[in-house]
Amino acid sequence: MTLKTALFATAALIAATGAASAQSIPVGHLADQSGATSDVGVPYAQGVADALAYINAKGGVNGTKLAVDTVDYGYQAPRAISQYKKWSSGSDKIAALQGWGTADTEALTGFVGKDEIPAYSGSYSGHLTDPTGKGTHGSKPAPYNFFYGPSYSDALRGMLMWAAEDWKKKGGQGKPKYVHMGANHPYPNAPKEAGEALAKELGFDVLPAVQFALTPGDYTAQCLTLKEAGANYAYLGNTAGSNISVLKACQTVGAKVQFMGNVWGMDENAAKAAGAAADGVVFPLRTAVTWSGEAQGMKTMQEISKISDAAGTAYRPVHYLAGVCTAFYMKEAMDWAAKNGGVTGPGIRKGMYQKKDWVPAGLEGVCVPSTWTETDHRGMTAVNIYRASVKGDTGANVDELVKAGTIKLEKIATVDVPRKPEWLGW
Repeated sequence: MTLKTALFATAALIAATGAASAQSIPVGHLADQSGATSDVGVPYAQGVADALAYINAKGGVNGTKLAVDTVDYGYQAPRAISQYKKWSSGSDKIAALQGWGTADTEALTGFVGKDEIPAYSGSYSGHLTDPTGKGTHGSKPAPYNFFYGPSYSDALRGMLMWAAEDWKKKGGQGKPKYVHMGANHPYPNAPKEAGEALAKELGFDVLPAVQFALTPGDYTAQCLTLKEAGANYAYLGNTAGSNISVLKACQTVGAKVQFMGNVWGMDENAAKAAGAAADGVVFPLRTAVTWSGEAQGMKTMQEISKISDAAGTAYRPVHYLAGVCTAFYMKEAMDWAAKNGGVTGPGIRKGMYQKKDWVPAGLEGVCVPSTWTETDHRGMTAVNIYRASVKGDTGANVDELVKAGTIKLEKIATVDVPRKPEWLGW
């Protein structure tokens, strides 16, 4: 049994057990365990899987267990669509979907809307935030799409607002130069136009975008481009795995750039792998604390973690915590639906609109207060910006490095991004 397979053994057990009960609530779980984004897909999906197993251990939803079917789709949108069609037909139609990537989530938006199946994704594309399809940038209706965290676009807007102030504080002369970096793919591209538009508005000189693949490689040429262009601020739109290659290459060629990772672009594992090259990278964090932080809800989080780590010794990266929060928002929406007509897709969707500044019970101080409405699925627009600090050799395991202070994820700002109507769905 491989490590990744072992990580999901619990979820598979739930699926097998749940399927045997006609009284269960079917939930589909699309995970990237083996594809281009599995570096962050594995810990996020493990958080979702552990949370759903914990919910079942505590009685499920109003006494009814969840029947979870976790499928590794390898970050291939056609496989995700094929799997969704199996889940959405027949007598075992899923009540909700825990999804993952931008390409597949956006491709499924019309399907889940028509089938009335709430889809909770690991994609935070701004295109998924407009439930009515009335946005001014041509967004399609996404009434059944939800995610926990600021959208990619709002997170980038927040970091650009921070960068504009950072440039002034550093005494920067003239216009700072900004560049969007990432693969030519729906995920890194999702916030590209929104970011470049705001960058111009804030007084940045926007350079041509620089492409690099979603997989690790030699990105020396890209770093030389940044150096020759004199880029000051660069957005890394890919997941940590390929970003590490860029950070190391840019360190080697001496490209002095303030990198701004997307929410999947940096974490404790990436800081360890990149070493000194990760020092100073800023990125948005979805939760109010990291694994080593103190909060009332960390007690529950640690209990959930023991579902797949009975010894309680595993260090969980930031993506794990976000996966747990995502699963619990779905669970509490199901709780409301169970008491108001039944756990159906439309019922779960209505459940998402019942609370303002909502934090799931037991996770206080961990999940950031969120609000979804029938006309706006931007759950939060506050962007918590953290900086990775790496001081010293990173040869030890992550837990030891964090405890020693060799690796730190330090909060440097909270930027309240305006909830502008014209930014809905963009």
